[in-house]
Formats: sequence, structure tokens, C-alpha cells
Amino acid sequence: MSSRNFFVRLISSIWRGVDGVRKILHLLLLVMLFLVFFGTLSGTPPLVPQKAALVVQPIGPLVDQLDGNAYDRALAELINEAPPQTLVQDIIDALAFAKTDDRISAVHLELSGLSSGGLSKLRRIGVAIDDFKESGKPVVASADYFSQSGYHLAAHADELYMHPEGMLFLQGYGGFRSYYKEAIDKLRVDWNVFRVGTHKSFVEPYTRMDMSPQVRESLTHLIQQFWSMYQEDVESARGLEDGTIDDFAQNLLGHVEKSSGDMAIAAREAGLIDKLLSRAELRAVLREYVGEDSSDSTHYSSVGSKEYLGNMRLLHGDDVEDENVAVIMAVGTMLNGSQPSGSIGGESTAALLRQALSDESVKAVVLRVDSPGGSAFASEVIAHEIQALQAAGKKVVASMGSVAASGGYWISVVTDRVVASPATVTGSIGVIAMFPTFQRSLEAVGVATDGVGTTPWAGQFRPDREMSPAVKQLFQLMINDTYDDFISGVADRRGMEKIVVDGVAQGQVWTGQDALEHGLIDELGTFEDAVRIAAELAGLEEGEYGQKLIEVSLSPTQQLVMEFFAVTKRAGFDLATLVGAPTALESFANSLQRLMAGLSQFNDPKGVYSHCFCEIE
Repeated sequence: MSSRNFFVRLISSIWRGVDGVRKILHLLLLVMLFLVFFGTLSGTPPLVPQKAALVVQPIGPLVDQLDGNAYDRALAELINEAPPQTLVQDIIDALAFAKTDDRISAVHLELSGLSSGGLSKLRRIGVAIDDFKESGKPVVASADYFSQSGYHLAAHADELYMHPEGMLFLQGYGGFRSYYKEAIDKLRVDWNVFRVGTHKSFVEPYTRMDMSPQVRESLTHLIQQFWSMYQEDVESARGLEDGTIDDFAQNLLGHVEKSSGDMAIAAREAGLIDKLLSRAELRAVLREYVGEDSSDSTHYSSVGSKEYLGNMRLLHGDDVEDENVAVIMAVGTMLNGSQPSGSIGGESTAALLRQALSDESVKAVVLRVDSPGGSAFASEVIAHEIQALQAAGKKVVASMGSVAASGGYWISVVTDRVVASPATVTGSIGVIAMFPTFQRSLEAVGVATDGVGTTPWAGQFRPDREMSPAVKQLFQLMINDTYDDFISGVADRRGMEKIVVDGVAQGQVWTGQDALEHGLIDELGTFEDAVRIAAELAGLEEGEYGQKLIEVSLSPTQQLVMEFFAVTKRAGFDLATLVGAPTALESFANSLQRLMAGLSQFNDPKGVYSHCFCEIE
């Protein structure tokens, strides 16, 4: 009896403990919901002053899509640890809202933090700046230090200022990379390479110690066109004489010597800068346009573009209608499987395309491609999903960004219409495979591999065994077949002779302008042009359709957690205190992880890649 009572008391105690935990969890959930509710009521974006300057302050590189998992990135933003990047579309949308907003009396482009941006992206923003200027409101550009990309945007401003201790450095365009053949040989690695394409440069670092003549010729042609476009853009926007930009870059030493070594004065004397102003002097200029800040008389009345854009999007809502043109981003290296934003996953991007297929409100799709390619298998998976959309009667238009080459070109060419910027890098139609083996490296330290198999193929794909001639022949046959499929598909899609496609293929890279002349694209235009064309192909009338961005978003649970953290942050709690500074070991591990991340680019199941070395600096 006593034993039974003890058992009953034990069970009762456990139940009371579990019930207590349940009540505590319910209480915490209730508190969280109240915080979110009141945070929503009190979390209205700050009011825009009745007269203010819109401050556009891009940080890091310009991108079409932010890198990383949406949830991880949102958390990183809350603790101010997100990698610096600026969405092109955010700048364009902010300027569009500001153009007709009576509260915005001027725009201040603060460009000190802009590190880089593809020429096609800079041109898109330049058009948006010029469009804003049609309102008659002034645009003031400034920077402590102007990067080449930053100066391209600044040239569109009405007034252009730089700090007296600053500098403007125009390095032009180039393409450089490291070559590893001698290191590979010294490490006794057999880096087996298979390729089709006389200009396919991606594998050259593993087979040579310098750039091949064919690639040097192709790349020189490319960067010369880019430099000409840059000069034309800036000189036209700034009202400079032809040749001013090239003269400043080519004869920089002479200009700086004349200015007694002061690069800021050299830029001003060359007419590239209006005035050299300290920050206090710059604020005084802006106060003349918009008045003083209500809480700081030394500052000018202003609103940041991020806060302003959040405010305006909340007021105006999204652009989704009953009938829509869907926009899907294909940005980054193309990899097999599911990948976070900033990379193209064969599975994850295909899933977005299937989402557009099943969405009855989507009548056409714009695929925004900004990719040098990658896994050939992933590109095929994506291409098949594009064809499924077309089979269902939904038109697909490719909008090429800064780069749409190799695999990036293949997923573009299967669409119904291909639109590129003149400054797009495209083409690079070619295929490669790489399979390094380390048997000689292992032999040097006393390791050998041996065994038996039932066929000649058993154990042949081990990295610790030398590739047999038969396996090498098999790889080359696969590469030849993939290349033939590539150029045959391009010929079929573009209505060209196969031999003609082969003549402009072979891994050669082209600007969008070249690609149009060679018949590789349909027309030159912007992202906005691509949306309009997609609507026209779908029979949608202007003003009667919306634009729907299809992307991986936060789940309801993740959204709830983010709301809770956001409310906590608005209440004054510094979330960064929850994250300790990384230890020396953690910092080393993070650096090693970033260094090894490039190896994840080689995850094609057959080891076959359509990838372009398209890094134009």
C-alpha cells in the first residue's frame, strides 16, 4: 500500500512539474504575442519630415539579390553583422517614390561606402537618378573616397563634392587571376582536365602559369568595350569633353604631380569634382536646400533611404494584382541541390519556377540572370522547369544582369525572349570537367592503393588512384556530348546554323552589344524592359498587371521570432550583447570556412561544368 502511494505521489509530482512548465511556456508565448501586437502598434515607421533630403548611402557591392539564407540574414541584420550589400532595386524604388513626394526636396548620394557594382547595375541606377532629376529637385553627390563605381553614379548628380583629404581613383577594367600549375606539379597532384572550347578560361589556372593568347585576346576585347562604355557614360552625364576620363586615368601621375601630390586637388583641377568640402561645409550646402534637422541644428533635415522605403512600401503596399508578371532571381554560381540566396541551386531555383507554374495569377515570368554558370546538371534541371512553364502557356523572358555566361547563358537561351544590357558579359559557351587525383602525393609520404574489381571501371573514380586512359576517354566523350548538346540547343533556340554557333562559342565571352550582333540574344534593354516584354507576350495591357517577386521567404514561425526580436530591439535592448565576440579559434575556423567555400562550387554529380571566368575588375 505504501509502495502504491509512493508511486501515485511520484506520478502526481511529475505531472505538476510538467503542468507548471506548460503554464510557463504559455505565459511566455502570451507575452511574446502581446509584445508583437503592441510592437506592431508602436512600430510604425518614423514619419518623414515635411521637408527633407533623401539620403541614398549604398554600402558594399551592388547586387540584384542579397546573399544567404533569409532567416540567418535577418538575424544578422538585427545584430548589425550582416555582410555589406545594397540591393539595386531598393535604390531605384526609393528614387521613384521620392520623385513625386513633396516632402523630399533633394537627394543626397553619399557614396563613400560603395565598393563595387557591375556596369549594367550602375547604368540602371543612373537612369533612375536622371528620372528623379526630371522633378526639378537637386541631386547632391559626395564621398570621402570615390571608387570607380561610386563616381559613375556621382556623375549623374547636379553637384559633386569630395572631402579635401579624399581621393578619386579610376583604375579602369581588367581581369586577373592566380595560376597554380607549378604548385600542383610540386605537390604531385594529377589535375585531370577535360574541356571543349579554345577560349574556355576557367580551367587555365590548373593547366598553365599564365593566360593563353586566345583568352587574352578575348578578355582584352571585352574590357576595352567596358572602359569605353564607362567613359561615355560619365563624360555624357558630367558634361565633360571626350577623353577626359581616359586622360585622368592614363596620366594620373602627371595630374597628381601638378597638384603637389594631392589627389583630391588633382581630381578637382581635372573637372571631375565641383568642390572639395569638409563634412561641416557639405552639411551647410544641404541645409540650404532642406533646412535644419529638427533635433540637431548642425545637421540637415533628412531621411535614410532604407527607412523611407520601408515607410512608402507600407503605405502603398506591394505591386501584386490579379494578373502578374512573376520575377525570379537566378543570381550567383550555379550549384547542384538546394542553395541559399546569392547562389543558384538546381533544386531551389527549380522549386521557385514550379511555384510560378502553379500560381494562377502568374501569366508570365521574368528570370533575372546574374551568373557565370557552374554545374551543367543544375542548369539542365532549371532549363527543364522553364520548358514546363512554356508548355503550360506561360511566357518566360530572360533579363541578363552583369553576367549571364556559360550555364547562365544556357538557362537564358531556353526562354522565349532574351534581353541583355550592352554591358552584360555573356556567351562563354563551352564545357569543362576536372578530376584531381593524389596518388603521387600519397606515394611521396608512403601511402599506396591497391585492390580488385569485376570490371575495368571498379575503383576508377577514387582520388587516390591514377585515372586510366579509358576513364579519361570516357570523360572527354561526355564533355564532347554536353558541348554538342549546348551548341545544338542554342542553334535550335536562336534559329542559327550549328556551325555558326560553334564559331561564336568555344568559350568566347561577349558584351551584350556583341551578343546582339552575333545573334545570341534578342534585344538590348533593361530589367524594366524585360518585364514589359513579358507582359506583352502574355497579352497583358499596360497598367492592368502587377509584378510578383517569387523568392524563398520566412516561415510564419520564423516571422514571429523576427517580430519578437525586432520589438525587443525597438524597446532598447541591444541584441548584439547576446552574441559574444568570436574567439581566436572561431575566427580562424570562420576564415578557413570562407577559404574552403569555393570547393562547394564543384558539386556537379557528373563533374561537368559550364562556368565562365568573368571577373571584370
